[in-house]
Amino acid sequence: MEGTSRSTTRGKKAALLSLLPGMGQFFNKQYAKGALFLFFFIMYLFVFKDLFNMGIWGLMTLGTEVPRDNSIFLLAEGLVALIVIAFGLLFYYLNLRDAYKNGEKISMGHKPNGIRESYHALLAEGYPYLISSPAFILLVFSVIFPILFSLTLAFTNYDLYHSAPANLADWVGLETFKKIFTVDIWRDTFFGVLGWTAVWTLIASTLQVSIGVFLAIVVHQKELKFKRFFRTILILPWAVPGFVTILIFAGLFNDSFGAVNNVILDFFRISPIPWLNDANWTRLALLLIQGWLGFPYIFIVTTGNLQSIPDDLYEAATIDGASAFQKFKNITLPLVLYAMAPIIITQYTFNFNNFNIIYLFNAGGPAIPDSTAGGTDILVSWIYKLTMQNSQYALAAALTILLSIFVIAIAIWQFRRTNSFKEEV
Repeated sequence: MEGTSRSTTRGKKAALLSLLPGMGQFFNKQYAKGALFLFFFIMYLFVFKDLFNMGIWGLMTLGTEVPRDNSIFLLAEGLVALIVIAFGLLFYYLNLRDAYKNGEKISMGHKPNGIRESYHALLAEGYPYLISSPAFILLVFSVIFPILFSLTLAFTNYDLYHSAPANLADWVGLETFKKIFTVDIWRDTFFGVLGWTAVWTLIASTLQVSIGVFLAIVVHQKELKFKRFFRTILILPWAVPGFVTILIFAGLFNDSFGAVNNVILDFFRISPIPWLNDANWTRLALLLIQGWLGFPYIFIVTTGNLQSIPDDLYEAATIDGASAFQKFKNITLPLVLYAMAPIIITQYTFNFNNFNIIYLFNAGGPAIPDSTAGGTDILVSWIYKLTMQNSQYALAAALTILLSIFVIAIAIWQFRRTNSFKEEV
């Protein structure tokens, strides 16, 4: 007990001295390691002192004088400073931990690792962290930094009238979020777009999943001949790039020269339909196109799952006198949906943010008077228009946060309801 107390005391003393990086290592008589810690600490402060000074000031004020200051550049620089500080705190923690652990080792009569031993220990024990660290750093600046930037931008008033070089942006707290629900034009547009986004996600995803599962089950029947031919034909829509297919359909549904009106409907003596100028008809066209684009992937995955279902189950059901529908209802469908639940969830999540088809088909149109959103805009395409056409950057950032909350909440709810990720006992 006394030895343990003594080792803990030395470890704490070494950690306390390491409040100035390297001093704890000097105390543990690890002079080379202490010199390295102290050198990196001094260089860290020397290299990044201007970034910390300007970054923290800019993050707090977003600038004070025009045209010298640019609020957005200062915001980005401040976020970079915070990320660099986070890496510095990680280095500081490793310095304290190293001093404490080696202080304990010395008190217990063990020789602490030198530079060479520490290097070999790092390769042996920390190899996964060493290899993944460059990718992690890249992830921080390519993924986490944009998320933080969008998150903080939502709490400013950055728009066309609060942008460089004429004006500065200011921190406004939750004012931007409040505008979404209190200002009539934003509230009406938001709930209208949100409602169509929910309908689009539910119907489009359900349609493509239903078509894919149904066709896979039909082609899987033993009595059907030329299965390879049918499977090849049914995956061809997936082989064509999606944006090409969407642009082709945009031409087919064109009100003036499209084949749908001028050939198909004319053949059946049906009056032309304003596919691109009436919001309801445009929405119907989008749902049909997404069903065409999405079913091949579901078809392929379902085909693989069907082949993994044991024939013994169907043979036992046949002996018990089950009909074909009963086999489908009680064997095929439950097993397919159980195995495909994660994939089906991703289809709903994907369509919730399916920007390509909405924008490429009709640019979210047709236009709606006194609204910044078109008749078929979903949240992600409306955010794009707010950013690129209306310069409502803060509002778009706030909507992005709400959009992310919706997607994450839906995904978590669906994952919790399915048993696909639970281990079987």
